[in-house]
Amino acid sequence: MGDRLRLLVAEDHPVYRDGLRALLASMPDVDLVGEAEDGDAAVRMAHELTPDIVLMDLGMPGRNGIEATRAITASRPGTGVLVLTMFEDDDSVFSAMRAGARGYLLKDADRDELARAIDAIGHGGAIFGSGVARRVQSFFAASASHRVDPFPDLTVREHEVLDRIARGEANPIIAARLGISTKTVRNHVSTILDKLMVADRSQAIVRAREAGLGSDAGRPAAPI
Repeated sequence: MGDRLRLLVAEDHPVYRDGLRALLASMPDVDLVGEAEDGDAAVRMAHELTPDIVLMDLGMPGRNGIEATRAITASRPGTGVLVLTMFEDDDSVFSAMRAGARGYLLKDADRDELARAIDAIGHGGAIFGSGVARRVQSFFAASASHRVDPFPDLTVREHEVLDRIARGEANPIIAARLGISTKTVRNHVSTILDKLMVADRSQAIVRAREAGLGSDAGRPAAPI
Protein backbone atom coordinates (compact mmCIF):
# COMPACT_ATOMS: atom_id res chain seq x y z
CA MET A 1 0.00 0.00 0.00
CA GLY A 2 1.31 3.43 -0.91
CA ASP A 3 1.25 6.59 1.14
CA ARG A 4 -2.11 7.61 -0.38
CA LEU A 5 -5.16 5.40 0.04
CA ARG A 6 -6.91 4.39 -3.19
CA LEU A 7 -10.71 4.42 -2.83
CA LEU A 8 -13.45 2.97 -5.00
CA VAL A 9 -17.00 4.18 -4.41
CA ALA A 10 -19.89 1.75 -5.05
CA GLU A 11 -23.11 3.77 -4.88
CA ASP A 12 -26.10 3.86 -7.21
CA HIS A 13 -27.60 7.22 -6.15
CA PRO A 14 -25.91 10.00 -8.15
CA VAL A 15 -26.74 12.77 -5.68
CA TYR A 16 -25.16 10.96 -2.73
CA ARG A 17 -22.27 9.88 -4.95
CA ASP A 18 -21.64 13.52 -5.90
CA GLY A 19 -21.61 14.53 -2.24
CA LEU A 20 -19.30 11.69 -1.35
CA ARG A 21 -16.94 12.65 -4.16
CA ALA A 22 -16.74 16.21 -2.85
CA LEU A 23 -16.19 14.97 0.70
CA LEU A 24 -13.36 12.66 -0.32
CA ALA A 25 -11.75 15.47 -2.33
CA SER A 26 -11.36 17.41 0.92
CA MET A 27 -9.45 14.60 2.64
CA PRO A 28 -5.65 14.49 2.43
CA ASP A 29 -3.91 11.25 1.45
CA VAL A 30 -7.01 9.87 -0.30
CA ASP A 31 -7.40 9.23 -4.03
CA LEU A 32 -10.79 8.40 -5.54
CA VAL A 33 -9.88 5.97 -8.32
CA GLY A 34 -13.33 4.93 -9.53
CA GLU A 35 -17.10 4.97 -9.09
CA ALA A 36 -19.38 1.95 -9.56
CA GLU A 37 -23.15 2.29 -9.94
CA ASP A 38 -24.04 -1.32 -9.10
CA GLY A 39 -22.61 -4.38 -7.39
CA ASP A 40 -21.41 -6.10 -10.55
CA ALA A 41 -19.45 -3.01 -11.56
CA ALA A 42 -18.01 -2.77 -8.06
CA VAL A 43 -16.63 -6.31 -8.22
CA ARG A 44 -15.22 -5.78 -11.72
CA MET A 45 -13.64 -2.42 -10.87
CA ALA A 46 -12.15 -3.77 -7.64
CA HIS A 47 -10.21 -6.25 -9.78
CA GLU A 48 -9.23 -3.68 -12.41
CA LEU A 49 -8.34 -0.73 -10.14
CA THR A 50 -6.98 -2.60 -7.07
CA PRO A 51 -8.23 -0.08 -4.50
CA ASP A 52 -7.17 -0.16 -0.86
CA ILE A 53 -10.75 0.50 0.27
CA VAL A 54 -14.20 0.15 -1.29
CA LEU A 55 -16.98 2.38 0.08
CA MET A 56 -19.95 0.06 -0.40
CA ASP A 57 -23.66 0.82 -0.46
CA LEU A 58 -25.86 -2.19 0.37
CA GLY A 59 -29.04 -1.45 -1.59
CA MET A 60 -27.74 -1.46 -5.15
CA PRO A 61 -29.37 -2.93 -8.27
CA GLY A 62 -28.17 -6.24 -9.64
CA ARG A 63 -25.66 -7.82 -7.27
CA ASN A 64 -26.36 -6.17 -3.92
CA GLY A 65 -23.73 -4.76 -1.57
CA ILE A 66 -23.54 -7.88 0.60
CA GLU A 67 -22.88 -10.12 -2.41
CA ALA A 68 -20.39 -7.65 -3.86
CA THR A 69 -18.59 -7.41 -0.52
CA ARG A 70 -18.34 -11.19 -0.28
CA ALA A 71 -16.94 -11.45 -3.81
CA ILE A 72 -14.40 -8.67 -3.30
CA THR A 73 -13.11 -9.85 0.09
CA ALA A 74 -12.84 -13.44 -1.17
CA SER A 75 -10.74 -12.54 -4.21
CA ARG A 76 -8.96 -9.45 -2.85
CA PRO A 77 -8.36 -9.92 0.90
CA GLY A 78 -6.07 -6.89 0.92
CA THR A 79 -8.95 -4.60 -0.04
CA GLY A 80 -11.00 -3.35 2.90
CA VAL A 81 -14.72 -2.83 2.45
CA LEU A 82 -16.38 0.01 4.37
CA VAL A 83 -20.17 -0.20 4.20
CA LEU A 84 -21.99 3.13 3.88
CA THR A 85 -25.73 2.59 4.08
CA MET A 86 -29.04 3.74 5.51
CA PHE A 87 -29.77 0.22 6.82
CA GLU A 88 -29.00 -0.34 10.51
CA ASP A 89 -31.05 -3.48 11.18
CA ASP A 90 -29.33 -6.50 12.71
CA ASP A 91 -29.61 -8.62 9.55
CA SER A 92 -27.83 -5.99 7.42
CA VAL A 93 -25.09 -5.36 9.98
CA PHE A 94 -24.24 -8.99 10.64
CA SER A 95 -24.61 -10.04 7.00
CA ALA A 96 -22.08 -7.36 6.03
CA MET A 97 -19.68 -8.48 8.76
CA ARG A 98 -19.97 -12.12 7.74
CA ALA A 99 -19.37 -11.13 4.11
CA GLY A 100 -16.05 -9.66 5.19
CA ALA A 101 -16.74 -5.92 5.62
CA ARG A 102 -14.21 -4.26 7.91
CA GLY A 103 -16.37 -1.25 8.67
CA TYR A 104 -20.02 -0.21 8.82
CA LEU A 105 -21.23 3.39 8.90
CA LEU A 106 -24.60 4.98 8.35
CA LYS A 107 -24.87 7.52 5.56
CA ASP A 108 -25.50 10.32 8.03
CA ALA A 109 -21.97 9.92 9.42
CA ASP A 110 -20.09 13.21 9.38
CA ARG A 111 -16.80 13.95 7.64
CA ASP A 112 -14.65 13.27 10.71
CA GLU A 113 -16.28 9.90 11.38
CA LEU A 114 -15.83 8.85 7.76
CA ALA A 115 -12.21 10.03 7.77
CA ARG A 116 -11.47 8.03 10.95
CA ALA A 117 -13.06 4.93 9.46
CA ILE A 118 -11.06 5.23 6.22
CA ASP A 119 -7.83 5.73 8.17
CA ALA A 120 -8.50 2.76 10.45
CA ILE A 121 -9.36 0.37 7.63
CA GLY A 122 -6.48 1.67 5.53
CA HIS A 123 -4.12 0.65 8.33
CA GLY A 124 -5.54 -2.84 8.80
CA GLY A 125 -8.15 -2.15 11.45
CA ALA A 126 -11.91 -2.47 11.57
CA ILE A 127 -14.42 0.15 12.65
CA PHE A 128 -18.14 0.48 13.18
CA GLY A 129 -20.18 3.62 13.73
CA SER A 130 -21.17 4.31 17.32
CA GLY A 131 -24.83 3.51 16.75
CA VAL A 132 -24.00 0.27 14.95
CA ALA A 133 -21.46 -0.74 17.61
CA ARG A 134 -24.08 -0.26 20.34
CA ARG A 135 -26.48 -2.49 18.42
CA VAL A 136 -23.84 -5.21 18.08
CA GLN A 137 -22.98 -5.06 21.78
CA SER A 138 -26.63 -5.00 22.88
CA PHE A 139 -27.46 -7.92 20.62
CA PHE A 140 -25.05 -10.21 22.46
CA ALA A 141 -24.96 -8.66 25.94
CA ALA A 142 -28.03 -10.47 27.25
CA SER A 143 -26.58 -13.95 26.85
CA ALA A 144 -22.87 -13.20 27.17
CA SER A 145 -22.85 -13.34 30.97
CA HIS A 146 -24.24 -16.90 30.93
CA ARG A 147 -21.53 -18.34 28.70
CA VAL A 148 -18.43 -20.22 29.65
CA ASP A 149 -15.17 -19.37 27.94
CA PRO A 150 -15.96 -19.96 24.24
CA PHE A 151 -12.28 -20.10 23.25
CA PRO A 152 -10.60 -22.53 25.65
CA ASP A 153 -7.70 -23.15 23.27
CA LEU A 154 -6.52 -19.53 23.45
CA THR A 155 -3.86 -18.41 25.90
CA VAL A 156 -4.44 -15.46 28.23
CA ARG A 157 -2.48 -13.18 25.90
CA GLU A 158 -4.37 -14.44 22.86
CA HIS A 159 -7.64 -13.66 24.66
CA GLU A 160 -6.37 -10.14 25.26
CA VAL A 161 -5.42 -9.69 21.61
CA LEU A 162 -8.74 -11.12 20.40
CA ASP A 163 -10.60 -8.74 22.70
CA ARG A 164 -8.69 -5.81 21.19
CA ILE A 165 -9.41 -7.09 17.67
CA ALA A 166 -13.10 -7.19 18.59
CA ARG A 167 -12.85 -3.53 19.61
CA GLY A 168 -11.74 -2.72 16.06
CA GLU A 169 -8.17 -1.82 17.00
CA ALA A 170 -5.37 -2.11 14.42
CA ASN A 171 -2.19 -4.05 15.23
CA PRO A 172 -0.04 -1.00 16.16
CA ILE A 173 -2.70 0.15 18.65
CA ILE A 174 -2.96 -3.33 20.16
CA ALA A 175 0.82 -3.47 20.47
CA ALA A 176 0.93 -0.12 22.27
CA ARG A 177 -1.88 -1.02 24.67
CA LEU A 178 -0.45 -4.42 25.56
CA GLY A 179 3.20 -3.31 25.62
CA ILE A 180 4.36 -5.76 22.97
CA SER A 181 5.78 -5.40 19.46
CA THR A 182 3.64 -5.14 16.34
CA LYS A 183 5.36 -8.28 15.02
CA THR A 184 4.30 -10.17 18.14
CA VAL A 185 0.73 -8.97 17.67
CA ARG A 186 0.80 -10.20 14.05
CA ASN A 187 1.99 -13.60 15.25
CA HIS A 188 -0.78 -13.74 17.86
CA VAL A 189 -3.39 -12.76 15.26
CA SER A 190 -2.21 -15.51 12.93
CA THR A 191 -2.40 -18.08 15.73
CA ILE A 192 -5.85 -16.83 16.78
CA LEU A 193 -7.21 -17.16 13.23
CA ASP A 194 -5.88 -20.73 13.08
CA LYS A 195 -7.34 -21.70 16.46
CA LEU A 196 -10.71 -20.13 15.68
CA MET A 197 -10.62 -21.74 12.22
CA VAL A 198 -11.58 -18.49 10.50
CA ALA A 199 -10.22 -17.07 7.26
CA ASP A 200 -9.61 -13.47 8.21
CA ARG A 201 -9.80 -10.72 10.81
CA SER A 202 -13.42 -9.80 9.99
CA GLN A 203 -14.63 -13.33 10.71
CA ALA A 204 -12.64 -13.31 13.97
CA ILE A 205 -14.43 -10.08 14.95
CA VAL A 206 -17.81 -11.72 14.34
CA ARG A 207 -16.86 -14.77 16.45
CA ALA A 208 -15.40 -12.62 19.23
CA ARG A 209 -18.37 -10.26 19.43
CA GLU A 210 -20.80 -13.16 19.39
CA ALA A 211 -18.92 -14.35 22.49
CA GLY A 212 -19.21 -10.94 24.15
CA LEU A 213 -15.65 -9.74 23.60
CA GLY A 214 -14.94 -6.15 22.63
CA SER A 215 -16.88 -4.57 25.50
CA ASP A 216 -16.15 -4.26 29.20
CA ALA A 217 -19.53 -5.67 30.13
CA GLY A 218 -19.44 -8.76 27.97
CA ARG A 219 -15.84 -9.94 28.11
CA PRO A 220 -15.47 -13.41 29.63
CA ALA A 221 -12.99 -14.12 32.36
CA ALA A 222 -9.50 -15.06 31.21
CA PRO A 223 -8.74 -18.79 31.39
CA ILE A 224 -6.57 -20.16 34.15
